[in-house]
Amino acid sequence: MTMTSSPASAGIPATRILGDKLDSIPFSPYHVLVIFVLGLVGFIEGYDLAVTGSLIVLAKEPLHLTPGDIQWIVLGPTVCLCIGGFIAAAISDHVSRKAILQIGVISVTFLTLLIPLVRNAEQLIVLRLLIGIGGGFAVTAPFPIAAELMPAQHRRTYGAIYEMMLASSFTVLPIVAFFLANDPNGFRLIALPGGLALFVIPVILQLLLPESPRWYLRKGRVERAVAVVNRYIARCGNRVPPLSVASLGTNFTLARAELPPFWALFGRGQLRWTAIGVWTSACAGTSFFLISVLLPKALIDQGAAVATSFGISTLVFMATIPGKCFNAYVMEIIGRRWTICLALLGAIPGLVLMALAHKAGDYASLVMSVGALWTGFTTLSSFPAVRMYLSEQFPTALRGRGHTFGESFARLFAGIAAPFLMLPHTGSPTIFFGAIIVIVLAGAFPAILFGKETVGQIELVAAETGEVEAGAGIGAAEPA
Repeated sequence: MTMTSSPASAGIPATRILGDKLDSIPFSPYHVLVIFVLGLVGFIEGYDLAVTGSLIVLAKEPLHLTPGDIQWIVLGPTVCLCIGGFIAAAISDHVSRKAILQIGVISVTFLTLLIPLVRNAEQLIVLRLLIGIGGGFAVTAPFPIAAELMPAQHRRTYGAIYEMMLASSFTVLPIVAFFLANDPNGFRLIALPGGLALFVIPVILQLLLPESPRWYLRKGRVERAVAVVNRYIARCGNRVPPLSVASLGTNFTLARAELPPFWALFGRGQLRWTAIGVWTSACAGTSFFLISVLLPKALIDQGAAVATSFGISTLVFMATIPGKCFNAYVMEIIGRRWTICLALLGAIPGLVLMALAHKAGDYASLVMSVGALWTGFTTLSSFPAVRMYLSEQFPTALRGRGHTFGESFARLFAGIAAPFLMLPHTGSPTIFFGAIIVIVLAGAFPAILFGKETVGQIELVAAETGEVEAGAGIGAAEPA
């Protein structure tokens, strides 16, 4: 049985019809498999990229790291992560979603596998810089893929599982570092799990992850898009009729049109959504980077033992596992924007406790632990909503470039400027945790005041429904 075109659907863009078809597929074990595969990528890439905080502690003595070396290890990879992200942004939408992901995964895992071989600080720095470039491809690709493969009503399921697996990698890291704290080869051993994934993850991606049919259609490969949709339907249990070329109607104007230029991200009608998505991502990302990269060092500088600093870091990221699940659930109830707002504002009590823990005397460890759990459950758990909200700000023709650019541009401040500015102040609880409070306040309200709620139906963006412009802009692109 196949869908047939009708006069009513003849004028509807093929992109909208194909999107409705994908959204109509009932949730199935195959959807869970796709989520798991992307989540596995998140776990490995999170491990490989977030190992920075552990490396600067574990490698300090064996490699005789100087303050300058530590600055390079902390900031250099993130600079290169942005560079890699901008490179990926330039070629995304032109190159398939899956190819972008594979480039990132293979390069990051291969280079991480070389870390156990380093003999001095310079070699470690070079490897971490190159890993950053590959990471620019890997860390931004999963969300555009999921936005185009998951039914709209189940993107929160993806967001929850992906971010929980990412959080699991951040939780595992300080635990492993704790056991390796006194081993002179600890920095070599901690890199092995992420490097050995080279022989597993790319193979799984190639065999189990489908290409986006939305991307095929937008490139004008209509028959290929239909074939991928039908294979997807079959793997999901054949619970809806297959798709046919005829059922896509006759409006292939957008599907076969030339991709809008990169600068359309800043064109009339799109600039507002790009700016709000980037700002929100930057504020949430800054709170994450300051804690994930600098918290172990900050606690040591503030008088804590090495083992204690890793223990508190473990608590922070352990709390993000249920926190991300909670935020992914409520974002479909109260919306992406309010979830982001409440997650960021909710962190303030936890950050205040962490800032004041040193004044609690014998209860300092307890106060710091409670503050860490609270902060992890709130602001560090905002990313299921933050990243999906960003991805839904762009039409299919710009989603790969828009999402990748958005995360990369946000990271210029979140992962580079902010850690650089805060590195001299990690010894002051008031300045360190107070700065994070200011940042979460700045990120909580713009999406509420100036943004528009997205509902997951990414074809409802005006640029996808034929209001696209010729020339420099992408029309009055407004998320539904």
